[in-house]
Amino acid sequence: MRLLVLGAGFSGRAIAETFRAAGYAVAGTTRSQEKAAALDARGIEAILYDGETISDALRGEMRQATHLVQSIAPGKSGDPLFRDGAAPIADLMPRLRWAGYLSTVGVYGDHKGGWVDEDTPIHPVSARSVERMEAEGKWLSFSGTSGIPVSVLRLAGIYGPGRNALRNVAEGTARRLVKKDQVFNRIRVEDIGAAALFLAGKGHGGVFNITDHEPGPPQDVVAEAARLMGAEMPPEIPFETAELSAMARSFYGENKRVSNARIRSLGFAFRYPDYRMSLAQMWADDDWRG
Repeated sequence: MRLLVLGAGFSGRAIAETFRAAGYAVAGTTRSQEKAAALDARGIEAILYDGETISDALRGEMRQATHLVQSIAPGKSGDPLFRDGAAPIADLMPRLRWAGYLSTVGVYGDHKGGWVDEDTPIHPVSARSVERMEAEGKWLSFSGTSGIPVSVLRLAGIYGPGRNALRNVAEGTARRLVKKDQVFNRIRVEDIGAAALFLAGKGHGGVFNITDHEPGPPQDVVAEAARLMGAEMPPEIPFETAELSAMARSFYGENKRVSNARIRSLGFAFRYPDYRMSLAQMWADDDWRG
């Protein structure tokens, strides 16, 4: 079995490593030679791909792939495999048995802190979430017409070794930004890889929230990291007066609690169900730096 990951970044690389450990041959695309060398060093066959032109090397890998994970953000032009003039996926990937599309819980929009699940109507607010919604529709439509199961993985805020509150505290960049009643879900990157492997192995298609069990205030995560490290607690900063980029501020415009009950009902168990035990593991094992 062969997995191809389009966009082997933080999440895509974790997925590739999980599949490789399970016995798959794995290839992943990246935009730079430097990142390609890093993928090769991890046993992931690296292929350069700018999201536009499919090279002979990538075309050859597509012909061999039995499993696909698409992690490249669609952008204004849409998903690269469904843009005008793109060759049909069935022609590019004749051996394909399962595909996973990495989306975002941002497609739900704002629910004033209320709970959402996969049956909740989606009302994305930001342009990037609208683009993800449109890409989801393309992939689910492809699944319906081809008969190939496609899992849409709606991901919460991604963290893990190398990208986490412990590192932010250590580097002095952590901020305890406080907005009344604001909560977020999170997901450990290794659980994304495990969820993708579980869905692929079972041949599941459909929409799945890939998120932890405990939505909570973002400042609490920073406080827990500082407590574990015995570091000085970063001061609270009111959201209203904080200096934030437009993108960072937009995240705080959506407030919801996301349920992961659907994938758990199929028998999947999250290894890192909440940020407390996850941060504690990284600190104890000293792998938080990545």
